[in-house]
Amino acid sequence: VANYSVTHWFFSFLLILLLFSGSKDLVVKAQVLAGGRGKGTFEGGLKGGVRIVYSPEEARDISSKMIGKKLFTKQTGEAGRICNQVFICERRYPRREYYFAITMERSFQGPVLIGSSQGGVNIEDVAAENPDAIVKEPIDIMQGIKMDQAIKVAEKMGFPPALINEAAENMLKLYDVFIKYDASMVEINPMVEDSSGIVMCMDAKINFDSNAAYRQKKVFDMRDWTQEDIRDRQAAKADLNYIGLDGTIGCLVNGAGLAMATMDIIKLHGGTPANFLDVGGGATAQQVTEAFKLITSDKKVQAILVNIFGGIMRCDVIAQGIIMAVTDLELKIPIVVRLQGTRVDDAKALIAASPLKILACDDLDEAAKMVRFSYFSMHIGKLKLTWGGSGEMNLPIIV
Repeated sequence: VANYSVTHWFFSFLLILLLFSGSKDLVVKAQVLAGGRGKGTFEGGLKGGVRIVYSPEEARDISSKMIGKKLFTKQTGEAGRICNQVFICERRYPRREYYFAITMERSFQGPVLIGSSQGGVNIEDVAAENPDAIVKEPIDIMQGIKMDQAIKVAEKMGFPPALINEAAENMLKLYDVFIKYDASMVEINPMVEDSSGIVMCMDAKINFDSNAAYRQKKVFDMRDWTQEDIRDRQAAKADLNYIGLDGTIGCLVNGAGLAMATMDIIKLHGGTPANFLDVGGGATAQQVTEAFKLITSDKKVQAILVNIFGGIMRCDVIAQGIIMAVTDLELKIPIVVRLQGTRVDDAKALIAASPLKILACDDLDEAAKMVRFSYFSMHIGKLKLTWGGSGEMNLPIIV
């Protein structure tokens, strides 16, 4: 149901659903891309994004309070997620809940089946508190999943003997989905043994490999940007890898490994990274400008560290992009640039010749200290001291 008004046809639909399902109760689920819906709160005050209802009238009332409203959960934070749709299904009564997932795991160089007898809870908590409760079964991606592998996982998960084959059949079908749609993860939490004696997938989360977007057009056309941060949308449009964080020092780096190392060293010297941003190996000056726009759209950012190793990428192109961005955006915050690699001397010459106050540094450790110190100096430089009464004194800092 995806309208902002709950109309007569909706009421009729619920009556039909009740008639054919044979169930007296229904479940209304808010469709938002976030976990923790059950314990969430809507901006209108409604508690819970997953609600059991006992009549079409109640379903209509609850749905009208969900659709068009933001749901706030542990995962959404203060931003919340708009609920544009609700999913309505019959209520089921599970006897026992399990966890099942298929994911790509680097250590096995391919897909892995993951199962647990403890479903319906956060699997990370289970792994931390009781790692023996987690079952893993690597799959040869060339040969595909075999029935005996699925049966072994189902047995270790603790399914009753009478349901082992049915659980395994579900796993085989889920693996087909995983391969057919280029998924990087298919998570069923919980997979249940229902009171009627059947195996059911009660909740699903699927992640898709963005590298396969060209052959999964139908899947990626379903992407709902209203469920994502506006900066994520801008990053995707500019072909940048961006993840927003809670810190104050913006990062612009090429390569995921170098980006993570840069964030670590900022943290080591007392700073807090505001983002992960990988411009990739072939960034243009325009992409660098877009990256700066992205970083500075976060009002928490008080300084920026640029760390580029030019292999395929040319440092002079990056320097041009930095100068263009600082000029166009009229940036006033400190910017520390560390460039190494292809055409680095040309890049340094461009930065030195510009009238902009861009701080260049060759050593990453020193660059991290410098960006932290420049941020600190900027704030101290703005400090105002009050003397007893109404007098104020500006305290300048000369560096």
